[in-house]
Amino acid sequence: MKKKNKFLLGLASLTLVAALVGCGTKEDKGSQGKAINENKIVVGVTSGPHEQIAEVVAKVAKENGLEVELKTFSDYVLPNTSLAEGDLDVNSYQHKPFLDAFNKDHKTDLVPVGKTILNPMGIYSEKYKSFDEVPDGATFGLPNDPTNGARALFVLQEAGIIKLKEGADLTASIRDVEENKRNFKFIELEAAQIPKQLSEVDVAAINTNFALDAGINPKKDSILLESTDSPYVNYIAVRAENEDDPTIKKFVEAYQSDEVRKFIEEEFKGSVIPGW
Repeated sequence: MKKKNKFLLGLASLTLVAALVGCGTKEDKGSQGKAINENKIVVGVTSGPHEQIAEVVAKVAKENGLEVELKTFSDYVLPNTSLAEGDLDVNSYQHKPFLDAFNKDHKTDLVPVGKTILNPMGIYSEKYKSFDEVPDGATFGLPNDPTNGARALFVLQEAGIIKLKEGADLTASIRDVEENKRNFKFIELEAAQIPKQLSEVDVAAINTNFALDAGINPKKDSILLESTDSPYVNYIAVRAENEDDPTIKKFVEAYQSDEVRKFIEEEFKGSVIPGW
C-alpha cells in the first residue's frame, strides 16, 4: 500500500509539473506570439502579378540573408485562412477593405504591415471598344465578393455612371445603387471566372490579377480604368502578434526596394503600380 501511495504521489507531482510547464508555454505564446524563423519565412501569394513580384522580392531578401519560401493560391480566402492558422508567416495579395472584411467575418486578427502594389480594376467588353458605346440596359458583370463588388461600383460612381446611396461604404452592394443612369443589369459572378464569362455579358469589371492571367492588359484593353487615387492599394499581412517581428520588417524592406519597384514598372508597364 505504501509503495502504491508513493507511486501515486510521484505521478501527481509529475502531472503538476507538466501542468505548470504547459501553462507557462501557453502564456509565453499568448504574449510573444508564434515565433518566426529569423532566417526563413513562408509567404503566401496569389498566382499572377503577386507571385511574379514575390519571386523578385525573394531574390532581394536572399541577398540580405533571408530565405523566402513561396506558396501560391488560386483564390482569395485560403491565403488568409492559412496565415491565421500558422501555415504561413506572411501573405501578400489583398487590399485593406478585403482584409478588414475577412477579419470581421472570420474573427481573425490579421494586420497590414507594408504597402505593396495597386492593381487598378478595369472595366472590359468584348462587344464595345469604348464605354460610350455601351447601350442602356446592358448586362454588367460584377465580382460577387463584397469588397471587390463594391470597388467596381465605386469605379462606376467616380465615372458618373451610377450614384450610390449616401453613406455607402467600401462594402456597398448593388442594393446601394440609388441612380442607375444607363439602367445596367448587374450580374454578380465569381471574380476568378469573369474573364471566361466576359463574352456572356456586355461589360464586366475584372480584377487585374485575373485579367493578366487571361492575357488581358488593363492599361490597353480596358474601356474604363480605376484611378490611381484608389483606396485599394495592396498590403503585406501578418498575424497581429508578429507585427513588429524583425524578420517581417526585413521582408517588407526587401519588397519596398528599388529593385522590386524597377521590376514592377518594367514588367507591367502601368497595369500594376508600386503603392509605396
